[in-house]
Amino acid sequence: MWVLLRSGYPLRILLPLRGEWMGRRGLPRSLVPGPPRRRYRKEALPALEVPVLPVTATEIRQYLRAHGIPFQDGHSCLRTPSPFVGTFELKDQPRATTSLSLFINKTTGRFLCMTSLAEGSWEDFQASVEGRGDGDREGVLLSEAPEAEDSEEVRRIWDRAIPLWELPEPEEAQLARMMFGLTKVTDDTLRHFSVRYLRPARSLVFPWFSPGSMRLRGLKLLGAEGQGDGVHYVETTIPRPGAYHNLFGLPLISRRDVEVVLTSRELDSLALNQSTGLPTLALPRGTACLPPALLPYLEQFRRIVLWLGDDLRSWEAAKLFARKLNPKRCSLVRPGDQQPHPLEALNRGLNLSRILRSALPAWHRSIVSFRQLREEVLGELSNVEQVAGVRWSRFPDLNRLLKGHRKGELTVFTGPTGSGKTTFISEYALDLCTQGVNTLWGSFEISNVRLARIMLTQFALGRLEDQLDKYDEWADRFEDLPLYFMTFHGQQSIRTVIDTMQHAVYVYDICHVVIDNLQFMMGHEQLSTDRIAAQDYIVGAFRKFATDSSCHVTLVIHPRKEDDDKELQTASIFGSAKASQEADNVLILQDRKLVTGPGKRYLQVSKNRFDGDVGVFPLEFNKSSLTFSIPPKSKSRLKKIKDDNGLVVKKPSSAKKGAVSQNSETYSGKAPNPYQPDPSKPSR
Repeated sequence: MWVLLRSGYPLRILLPLRGEWMGRRGLPRSLVPGPPRRRYRKEALPALEVPVLPVTATEIRQYLRAHGIPFQDGHSCLRTPSPFVGTFELKDQPRATTSLSLFINKTTGRFLCMTSLAEGSWEDFQASVEGRGDGDREGVLLSEAPEAEDSEEVRRIWDRAIPLWELPEPEEAQLARMMFGLTKVTDDTLRHFSVRYLRPARSLVFPWFSPGSMRLRGLKLLGAEGQGDGVHYVETTIPRPGAYHNLFGLPLISRRDVEVVLTSRELDSLALNQSTGLPTLALPRGTACLPPALLPYLEQFRRIVLWLGDDLRSWEAAKLFARKLNPKRCSLVRPGDQQPHPLEALNRGLNLSRILRSALPAWHRSIVSFRQLREEVLGELSNVEQVAGVRWSRFPDLNRLLKGHRKGELTVFTGPTGSGKTTFISEYALDLCTQGVNTLWGSFEISNVRLARIMLTQFALGRLEDQLDKYDEWADRFEDLPLYFMTFHGQQSIRTVIDTMQHAVYVYDICHVVIDNLQFMMGHEQLSTDRIAAQDYIVGAFRKFATDSSCHVTLVIHPRKEDDDKELQTASIFGSAKASQEADNVLILQDRKLVTGPGKRYLQVSKNRFDGDVGVFPLEFNKSSLTFSIPPKSKSRLKKIKDDNGLVVKKPSSAKKGAVSQNSETYSGKAPNPYQPDPSKPSR
C-alpha cells in the first residue's frame, strides 16, 4: 500500500541520491546554473495593494456602458474587447463573442487579455481606455516574463528529461511507475500530456506551456523517496510557487468543451482523462490556493466538477474554490472510502465515471431537512482528527486542549503588557503557516519589518545576526511560506481592515488572520462616544467575517489594569463580556512576576467551544531563537481546569497519561501556576 504524503509548498532539502547531493530547489548540482542567487525586489515583503474604495461589479458595468464598450457577463469575469490588440477600434468593434478577449474580474477589477497577455489593475484599464498612457508599448501592463536565468534552467531540465517509456532499463521504468502509482496509466496518456522523467533527480516533469503558442514557461518536478512502507512526494516549481500559474492540461482544452474536472494533482488528471475521456485540469498549488489569475481560463465551462482529494481538507478547499468559480455551475466529489483520489480509484479498479455522476451540487437555496445534512454529519464523525483542524507541531499541549486550528472560529488572545504576546502569537501563527495554512498578519503595533525579523528568527530557530552568510538560504525558504502582511500601522478603520481581509481571502485563499491588536481600531470608529459600544461593534464585525468567510481570526486584546500579583481571568479582557462570548477560544498568556528575577509564563486556555477542554501549561522563552517551548523535565506540564466555577483538577501520579481520574483532588481559587512546587497548597 502506497501512502501519499504531499506538502503544499516546495521543500528545499538536501537528499543523497546516486552519489550526488541535491542542490538548490531540490535539483542535482549538475543542473544548477551557478551558486544560489539573491533576488532583489522593490518590496521585501508581500503587501496587499487594495484601493481605499474597492471597485464593485456594478461600477465596472457602469463605466463600460458610459464609454460605449460592449461586454458580456460571465461567471466570475466580464468579457470585453481588448484595447491592447492592434486591430482594436472602440467604435467600430463588432459585438461578436470571438472578439471579447479581455476578462475583467468582477470582484477585484483586475484584467487579463488572452491575446496580448496584458494584465493589470482596474486603474490601469481605465488609464488605457482614457488614453492616459500606452501600457502596451511601455510594457507596464504586460505579463511579467520569466527571468532569463529561470528560462535557461527550465530549458536545460526539459531537454535532459526523457519520456518514461524510453528509459533504457525496463526495471528502472517499472520502479518509477510503482513509485508514482502509474502502473495503470498508459504510455499514450503520458505522451498526450507531454510528461517526462528526469533520471538524476528521480522526478516526473510536468511542463507549463502557454496556451496557443505552446511556449515552455515553466516546470513542476515531482520527486519521490521511500519512507518505510510508503512514498513521500516533494514538489518543486520553476518559477517559484507565487509565479507558477500553470493549469496543467490547458493546451489540450478545446474551445467547444463546456465541462471540465479540476483536480489537485497532475497524476489525478492523467488518471481521470484516461478513464473518462473528459477534459481535466490540475491546479498549480493543489488545495492551498486558487489564484484569481486563473479564473479567465475557466470562463468557457458551463459545468465544473471539483475532485480535489480524499480528506476533509480537500472537501473544505473544494467548497471555498466553488465560491470563486460561481457555485451554480460547480459540483463537488465528496471524499470517502469509495471515492478516493482519482489515481487511487483507477488503481483500485473503481468506476471513475460513476463517481463523477454522483458529484453533489455546490449550490442550493436552503436546507429543508436533516436529509441534506446527514452526509456532512457522517463526514465529521468519520474524520474526527481532520474535523479538529490543523495541529501545532511546536505546542503539543495546545493540541491536547484545543485539538487543532479550525476554520471559521474566533480566538481572543490576551496577556499582561510586556509579557510577550506578539512574540508568542507570531510563533503560534508561524507554526500553522509552515503546515500550509495561508496566513494574513495585521500588525498595527509594530512594523512589518520588525515582525518579519522576529518570525524569520523563529523560523530559523536562531539569530541570523551572527551568521549572515546563511541569510539568503533561510530567507528563500521563508519567502515560500503562504504568509502575507497588511501594510497598515497605527489606528485604522474597521471597515478598511475588513475590506482588506475579504480581498485577501478571495485573492490568496487566506485561512488564518491575525489582528494585533483590537485597540488600534477603536479610535477611528465614530459609531458612539462609548468605547465599550465601539469595541462590541468591532468584535461583532470580526465574528461575522470569520463565519461568513470560513476563516479563522485570532484577535489580540489588551487586558484591564490588574494588580501585578493577580492572575488574569476571562473577565480581565478589556471591554464588555461580548469579546469572550463571541469567541470560540480564549487564550491568556499568564506572567507571574518574581521579585528575584524574570517572571514565569504559562498559557491558559479558559474557553474552548469545540469540546470544552480547558487548562494551563508552562512556557519557557528561548531568547536566542525568540521561541516559547515546554520545559522538558516538567512533572505537570498540562493541568485541566473547569471553566465555569474555577475548580482546578490535578491528575494523580498513578493516573495514566492523558486521563483524568474521577478521584482527583480539586482546589478552588484561581488558575494554578504550573511552576508551583507543591500543588497541594491552594494558591494565594
